[in-house]
Amino acid sequence: MDLKLLLISVLLGIICFSDAQKEGNECINANAKFCGECIQAGAKCGWCKDPNFLKQGETVSTRCDELQSLLKRGCDEAMIENPHGGKKILKNKAVTNRRNRAEKLKPEDITQIQPQKLSLTLRSGEPQSFDLKFKRAEDYPIDMYYLMDLSYSMKDDLENVKNLGTSLMLEMSKITSDFRIGFGSFVEKTVMPYISTTPAKLLNPCTGDQNCTSPFSYKNVLKLTSDGKKFNTLVGQQHISGNLDSPEGGFDAIMQVAVCGELIGWRNVTRLLVFSTDAGFHFAGDGKLGGIVLPNDGKCHLENGVYTMSHYYDYPSIAHLVQKLSDNNIQTIFAVTEEFQPVYQELKNLIPKSAVGTLSANSSNVINLIIDAYNSLSSEVILENNKLPEGVTIAYTSRCKNGVVSEGESGRKCSNISIGDEVMFSISVTSNGCPNKGKPETIKIKPLGFTEEVEITLHFVCECECHKRGVKNSPLCHFGNGTYECGACKCNDGRVGRQCECSSNDVATEDMDRTCRKDNSTDICSNNGDCVCGTCECKKRDNPEERYSGLYCECDNFNCDRSGNKLCGGHGRCDCRVCICDALWTGSACDCSMDNSTCMASNKQICNGRGTCECGTCKCTDPKFQGPTCETCPTCPGVCTEHKECVQCRAFGTGEKKDTCELECSYFNLIKVKDRDKLPQPNDATYPVMHCKERDANDCWFYYTYAVNNNTEKEVHVVDTLDCPAGPDIIPIVAGVVAGIVLIGLALLLIWKLLMIIHDRREFAKFEKEKMNAKWDTGENPIYKSAVTTVVNPKYEGK
Repeated sequence: MDLKLLLISVLLGIICFSDAQKEGNECINANAKFCGECIQAGAKCGWCKDPNFLKQGETVSTRCDELQSLLKRGCDEAMIENPHGGKKILKNKAVTNRRNRAEKLKPEDITQIQPQKLSLTLRSGEPQSFDLKFKRAEDYPIDMYYLMDLSYSMKDDLENVKNLGTSLMLEMSKITSDFRIGFGSFVEKTVMPYISTTPAKLLNPCTGDQNCTSPFSYKNVLKLTSDGKKFNTLVGQQHISGNLDSPEGGFDAIMQVAVCGELIGWRNVTRLLVFSTDAGFHFAGDGKLGGIVLPNDGKCHLENGVYTMSHYYDYPSIAHLVQKLSDNNIQTIFAVTEEFQPVYQELKNLIPKSAVGTLSANSSNVINLIIDAYNSLSSEVILENNKLPEGVTIAYTSRCKNGVVSEGESGRKCSNISIGDEVMFSISVTSNGCPNKGKPETIKIKPLGFTEEVEITLHFVCECECHKRGVKNSPLCHFGNGTYECGACKCNDGRVGRQCECSSNDVATEDMDRTCRKDNSTDICSNNGDCVCGTCECKKRDNPEERYSGLYCECDNFNCDRSGNKLCGGHGRCDCRVCICDALWTGSACDCSMDNSTCMASNKQICNGRGTCECGTCKCTDPKFQGPTCETCPTCPGVCTEHKECVQCRAFGTGEKKDTCELECSYFNLIKVKDRDKLPQPNDATYPVMHCKERDANDCWFYYTYAVNNNTEKEVHVVDTLDCPAGPDIIPIVAGVVAGIVLIGLALLLIWKLLMIIHDRREFAKFEKEKMNAKWDTGENPIYKSAVTTVVNPKYEGK
């Protein structure tokens, strides 16, 4: 079962390897018929223009291959066409480094992006890269246009905006010494149902005694100016108007502000558009409510400062606005009330380089809002490019402040840029094939919201240098039936063959097929090719590294002997099914090394003097010795002691080397067995096996075998349990001791009792003897004394 799995794994590996080769060698897969097609297949592809390069039976397309493969196949490096792209910087003005703010510069003299113009020559699949530097200039001029909603709900806001000019000029002077401001207003399209079209309402759309101006779509009140007082004066003359629905026509106004550059007065400097409203917005499609179906044309329609085509063109779409704002480098600040903050926040996400600020109920915070929004916008740089030619891709990598590196979409931008900071972008441009038939293309890259840009002219490498030296109607191509270029014939229409010798109508005739049969056999081109013009053109294999060749496609470079699953052992090349070995290699599969250095033992003797060197491998003549140089003797004395500590630490985690086991003891394969009967026996193996019995610090024995197998791998089989001497049985010992003490005690007691009995009996016998020998009167006890004592008083006279 294991053998089957192994075979399946090998086969799957071969298939996967073949597929990987097939997908990886884009050069051969391109099936290129001439040099131009070849170099467009990929950056690794080269074309061999040596006229004698092709072998018999190989097709013209095999001239196209990876460079290393062409060299290996015998094409001289000087004969390989492998053109490369390049870059050339045409304009490289350094970014402005203003040392003194008092130094006044014109806007056109300030440079924030470097380089400004370059030329790239692109070869298919070969990226060309360049670095782009951006530096945020000090005291850079700013144009700001204030676009305000003058519907009735903005009445109190207008009062605060009337003094905006001088106040804002004062605040912006801290940022730039060159600041201009303009003002415009909008209400709504002047058709039903957006406004009331009754004559009275057209004159005064407000109710009651409110005095309002006639409704209008958009009005340019003041073009950009540096006169803040003039701003205050003209804005102070404005009056509120009115409309019927809640959404306003602000998109019409934004479009006109963006496209009417001359009338608004935009300069090529930082352009800010402040859009102030307390309502939502109409967008493309809403015009149908008023019978307006023509899409917005994105052109300027101001007459005397008033938008005159609001009743004719629909509102612009968001995408249309994004395009025009980007084309005109305008950064938008939406100053809206808190109620509509979420709506304009979503709109901001669709419009690059825009910001949203929350406007107070009466616009009293508008100056702080504008300053904060400007700082937010100007501190971020985002690169964008115009539409790329088909087949051209561009990749960005940013290197921002504090060493932050980003790639992909994040590689287009850097944030938190202060005035005077420099950031770098690495830009890589790649083409696939030959876009636009090789005609030059121009693309532009610029930071969003800035007028400066990088102009890049793209040139495409579509042909080889040798193409220029091609000879049309060359006699080398069968009497002028093709162009001889880059070592091969490029046949005219209707002609085929390596030398264009046949007409495409005559390629399959019996006479021609006869010349494609080897030894008059029935197989055309040995079943490995097609007969074209009486000449065999060999088939291609799925693996592009494998090829048929020969006059009859009878040869190949993949059916030679193998060694180690490698063709010709990896030490030669297969030529017509025979291995041509590299130097110092021989054998049918080039698997026999003629180099004796691998047989040299540590004592500088070939195979340690105990064997012969055959094909770079020692054949040991002394059966006791093994190893690559016959220096290993697994059955020699001392082997067990030598490996004891390593076996002990790896098998049981004990011993002197347990802390350094992985470092010092990984030189053998450890195999654990259950008992000693499972250990390899000397008669079971085809190589010597040494049996070992060692004792550890705990007086436990462990058993193992040491051997060097036929693959020169060291093997240790070890019994996974230790053989330790049995310890004493405590309970019987304690019981025995106790029982012994008791028995000894009882014995002593018995002896004592016996002695006492003997003593008593002797004393009693002695008593009896003395009793028998007694000599006193039996009538009176000789030792008896009366208990009565008589005492006589001598003075007693008896009276």
